[in-house]
Amino acid sequence: MPHGESWFTLAFRGTTLWDNVVNLVMVINNLMTGESDSILANETGHVGHVFGALFILLLIAVIAFVANTKVKDTKAAIVPEDRLTPRTFVELFVGAAYSMMSDIMGPKPARYFLPLIGTCAFFILFSNLLGLVPGFTPPTDNLNTTLAMALVIFLATHVYGIKENGFNHVKHLFGPIVAWYALPLMLLMFCIEVISHIARPISLSIRLMANMVADHLVVGAFLTVFAFLVPVPVMVLGTLVCIVQTLVFCILSTVYIGLAIQHDEGHH
Repeated sequence: MPHGESWFTLAFRGTTLWDNVVNLVMVINNLMTGESDSILANETGHVGHVFGALFILLLIAVIAFVANTKVKDTKAAIVPEDRLTPRTFVELFVGAAYSMMSDIMGPKPARYFLPLIGTCAFFILFSNLLGLVPGFTPPTDNLNTTLAMALVIFLATHVYGIKENGFNHVKHLFGPIVAWYALPLMLLMFCIEVISHIARPISLSIRLMANMVADHLVVGAFLTVFAFLVPVPVMVLGTLVCIVQTLVFCILSTVYIGLAIQHDEGHH
């Protein structure tokens, strides 16, 4: 299939659901750009990532429901299952995410922000892995998807930074406040810090998107060339890329939030 096309586009294009999604995306784009005649209006087929994201959300919801039903009975859930099931997968995944976050920001903040970072981890990993299935494209190979997640992390970073540190969260952007004669240097530091903070969601989104586009194109090329063989090394490499990119996004997000909420003066 051409890049950007998937079973979702073939299944839903021309339906009422497809038209509603296209119209919604166009409205959002027009509100953000202020233009009524955008490129998107002429390229309405590029919304397949929306259906992919909805499918991943539905899949995660099903897995969460199945896992939750297994742990409702606390007495029976004390003994772990001896095989890989939705429950054991969720337990291992959440445990690994919490352990990573705890090492970076401490146990208490890790517990608080686990729903946010853990949700990102689930969504990114499953989205990335979807691209390894022939005929599907990962929602994370579209900048709209990755930028939306990165902006959520960006907002959480500064909202909770201000909540924890008040005006000090903004004051640290000026660097060490010495005296009035250091004001030009402080303003320069402020500009540099603001640019660096704005660059964070941009780098998070572009890094994930670019790696997923490259991974999907490489795997797709090998599946096309070796249609009657199983390109195991390429699929293994693609799986590793999916896992690594999930780790990179979540680790950097945890670091950004951890730096914002810590209380010492040197957290900048």
